[in-house]
Amino acid sequence: MAKTKLALICGGKSVEHEVSLISAKNVIEALDFAKYELLLLAVAKDGSFRYYKDYHNFLDNADNPDQVALKDSGFSPLAWLANDKHGQIVLLDEPGKFLEIEVVFPIMHGSFAEDGKMQGFLEMMNLPYVGPDVLASSISMDKEVTKKLTGQVGIKVAKYLTYRQADAAQIDFNFIKTELGLPVFIKPANSGSSVGINRAQDEQSFQQAVEQAFQVDQKILIEEAIVGREIECSVLGNAGDLQAGEVGEIIPSSKHGFYSYDAKYIDADGAALLIPAPMEASKKLEVQELSKQIFSVLNCEGMARVDFFLTEKGEVVFNEINTIPGFTKISMYPKLMMAETGMSYAVLIDRLIELALARYSRNSLILFEKKMVE
Repeated sequence: MAKTKLALICGGKSVEHEVSLISAKNVIEALDFAKYELLLLAVAKDGSFRYYKDYHNFLDNADNPDQVALKDSGFSPLAWLANDKHGQIVLLDEPGKFLEIEVVFPIMHGSFAEDGKMQGFLEMMNLPYVGPDVLASSISMDKEVTKKLTGQVGIKVAKYLTYRQADAAQIDFNFIKTELGLPVFIKPANSGSSVGINRAQDEQSFQQAVEQAFQVDQKILIEEAIVGREIECSVLGNAGDLQAGEVGEIIPSSKHGFYSYDAKYIDADGAALLIPAPMEASKKLEVQELSKQIFSVLNCEGMARVDFFLTEKGEVVFNEINTIPGFTKISMYPKLMMAETGMSYAVLIDRLIELALARYSRNSLILFEKKMVE
């Protein structure tokens, strides 16, 4: 049986570049090379594409999530070509050498990756890809838009206020304190992995947090602090056939206070991960059903991790959704899905690729039938 030509794209221009590299390393280690012919593509921080032929040796400081980086040698610059069948790349240092791609796994996080931009590019290249499409990626990346859409169908979200950088001078701490109470969380509207997110208890920490959030995005959210347990659930599938993973709980160490970037990726002792989360079966089912509902409301397909707070009163409050969740060894998405389904890491990757190809086939058929009607 011919191997599937799989392109794994990692890196990117976002502040989550390093997280992506560690995720890619883990996917490569788990990949079944009897099934796939791997093309490792990386996006450097300057936005340039690289092809690494030696996909087992493309990183410096590969075991250090704080210092990991793409190697500055051993790669070929490339250009993309699209055709009616599948996208291709051509290596610029080997003119005339074309490498065909059949499906893409964009294991990239944050801006220019998880926000619909990479998905739009892959659509233009006529390529199937893992994860939600352009629309779902774009709306899910924007915390304000996700809150508005989910709130419209009655899903409970934290109270929040939105500000753009042009309105920064209008942000008044006393008004915020009256409207939302203290403490508050200050978040870039378009960012993941808790980058740029801070908790503020007083005016000084509030002003510092606002400044830092605006360094990450031109739009920020200021949210009330929900007192509750941090719980997460994975979702897998395409429209009409969704599967929820186990429900897990994050317990950040007292050193971090909340599930920050450092707690997720840098500090091995930054948080305790409880899988399954200790809760009644009925509450677990409620979280799983809410996760699938949110996944559908936001038009997601493929995969996503949905994050909630569970209050002392038993209320489940939607926090955010991640459409390309981390795939590092300590990441919750694969752990939760494997715990519920019994899948291995490698089988989960297979399933995600199958879903990507199935959606591409479905959408291609729709386009073909539309042309026949016209």
